[in-house]
Amino acid sequence: MGKLQSKISFHTSKYRADGSVEETGPVRAVQQHSPVHTNAVTSVAALKPDLCVSGGRDKSVAVCSWRSGAALRQFNGHEREVTKVTSALDSNRVFSASRDKTVMMWELHRTSGPSQHFPGHDLVVTGLAVSPDASQLCTGSRDNTVCKWDTETGECLGRTAISRNLVTHLCWVPGEPYVAQASEDKTIRIWDSRELQVAHMFPAKRHIQTCCDVSQDGRYCLSSSSGSAGEGGEATLWDLRQTRNQVCEYKGHFETTTSCVFLPRGPALTPSIATSSYDSTVKVWDQDTGACLATLCLEGSGPLASLAVCDSSTLLCASFNSGIHVLQMSDHADPVLEEVAVF
Repeated sequence: MGKLQSKISFHTSKYRADGSVEETGPVRAVQQHSPVHTNAVTSVAALKPDLCVSGGRDKSVAVCSWRSGAALRQFNGHEREVTKVTSALDSNRVFSASRDKTVMMWELHRTSGPSQHFPGHDLVVTGLAVSPDASQLCTGSRDNTVCKWDTETGECLGRTAISRNLVTHLCWVPGEPYVAQASEDKTIRIWDSRELQVAHMFPAKRHIQTCCDVSQDGRYCLSSSSGSAGEGGEATLWDLRQTRNQVCEYKGHFETTTSCVFLPRGPALTPSIATSSYDSTVKVWDQDTGACLATLCLEGSGPLASLAVCDSSTLLCASFNSGIHVLQMSDHADPVLEEVAVF
């Protein structure tokens, strides 16, 4: 898609150790490309080093180059809003879930239509997690069920229902047969995908858990909470290997925190995480201390729905009002988060 215009962003800040805020704008020009969706973008995920997949209220799934903002493929097949998209990294397969209760698999180089359907949920599908080799898929729904599928045949390999377990997000644990799950019942569950049984459940939080992520070493799980008017909206770090208890909390968003991700560690940057919120901000946090390292306000974006990690310095952020934002994090002692493009 073509470049439309550039603008200057003034809305980045960094936090000093004493808690005070230092404004760093103006910053670099933001490259504006034609939007790849015609309505709110509800989910975004990394696909390959320079590609991402996204889904939106326009019912479409798009594969884009986040470097150029170009839409390379557009998949249409869902009858209602796409709620989640995911892919195994460096795979040619992408998966999408929808309010039409279906899940579909798309081949990156296939010319038409989905290559696989996964029907079986009774309500909107709100969780997708694919195994690292893309051979198995776990799905979750507001119908209180989690299902496991063979991606080659489309066969349902297992289905488990738990009362009041309204699934909000699923994430595969790297290198393990486990899947982390966030729920509206305020808990985080760890599923053993082999038997599709709950292996562990963390103590319930005070608010709905909206998203979860697992660190690349498989040691930590991260979750985010709903909230409003400064109450709730925190992210929580959990230890998967040792105490399996809460390790740290990250508080600072004023509304629901919709997405949380672990950031790859750069040469100078301490272990960090990032969160996005309905309050239109993205925050980067010191994983160990809980200190906020940087905040970026995406003015006019509306609620922020989803984050995806592209590389050690690049994040993608899906928004309701202004498409997909490309964010870059400087890798030095005083990190700065900047918006560099939008599409």
